[in-house]
Amino acid sequence: MLIAGAGIAGPALAYWLHRHGLAATVVERAPAVREGGQTVDLRGAGRAVARKMGLERTLHAHATREEGIRFVDRADHGKAALPSGAFGGRGPVAELEILRADLSRLLYEETRPYTEYLFADEITELSQRDERVRVTFRGGAERVFDLVVAADGAHSRTRDLAFGGPGRPGRPGDAADTRPVGLTTAYFTIPGEPADGRWARWYNAPGGRVVTLRPDNRGTARASLSFLSPPHADEQHEKLVPEAQKQLLHRVFRDAGWETARVLAAMDTAPDFCLDRVSQVRMPRWSHGRVAVLGDAGYCPSPLSGMGTSLALTGAYVLAGELAHHARHERAFTRYEEILRPYAERAQDLPPGVPRVAVPRTRAGIRTLHLVLRAAARPRVAGRLNRFFVPPADTFALPSYSL
Repeated sequence: MLIAGAGIAGPALAYWLHRHGLAATVVERAPAVREGGQTVDLRGAGRAVARKMGLERTLHAHATREEGIRFVDRADHGKAALPSGAFGGRGPVAELEILRADLSRLLYEETRPYTEYLFADEITELSQRDERVRVTFRGGAERVFDLVVAADGAHSRTRDLAFGGPGRPGRPGDAADTRPVGLTTAYFTIPGEPADGRWARWYNAPGGRVVTLRPDNRGTARASLSFLSPPHADEQHEKLVPEAQKQLLHRVFRDAGWETARVLAAMDTAPDFCLDRVSQVRMPRWSHGRVAVLGDAGYCPSPLSGMGTSLALTGAYVLAGELAHHARHERAFTRYEEILRPYAERAQDLPPGVPRVAVPRTRAGIRTLHLVLRAAARPRVAGRLNRFFVPPADTFALPSYSL
């Protein structure tokens, strides 16, 4: 089997396939395991999968140990705070937070002894014939595989080759529906400072702008700049070259206040800068012939959901289990989708008003947000706000597969 993408979903699938006695090859466009990326949450079913993999203790050793999130004003005065234990440890800051790069690297190290990894390459053509899939790689090589799984993210090129997409022919109605939520976000790493502490900080500026700083376990800080934008505009922003994207962010955030000047200055030389329109991916079907989608490539819930990593790990576990327990791939793909789709759809069901409720345009809206957040820290009120702060991570019972 060929898996496109060596992020989280791809190596996790390779792990479970190996446990079931199946071999995998993983192809990745990047020259090595990607080092960039922000903090990700491990929740509910996703954490249960990590436990089944025997990785939970290792993941705890690499956790960022973020103590919670503070919402601050222009002068860095705290207006509200949600500790990591809020909402039973299932709130905005999960009990187990880890850098995406650390999780990806741990999965790679776990699987590389028995998995073929092809870095600095990608799939450029797919042809399904004679009950096999003929694959052409960017480097010019051609190989044949029994199955192909697209696990290369929300902007999956492999998925678009098989199902249709921008500039790609496909079966009518099968192409992915990428739905922007109206928010553009840039992510990057900046030097840490002693005053940063162990709490994440969230700053709202008028005009629908947010600046966040999150501590990590490497002495640096993970920064993000987000702003409300109409769908047609955020698509244009995404297509700009990185230098033009940075210039755009300087214009949007130049008068934002707080620590924004520090963040903008560090952004200019950040090695892992990435700007993306926050989107969800929805597909009418998750497989076409001998090609299937996994994780963000098929059902990205958006970073706003807090569920992307848990869905990736859970999806890998279920897909591998079904492939191992059905002689025909068609039945395995069907069962995989039947089992996981309800869970993915719950994860994609964002709370009403998101993201605008968390990114107010006016000072009055920001004051109201802070009032609500302060109320959310009170036990008597917290239960009424679960819909807004607790992702549906625990609403899925993992199937049991014999190994």
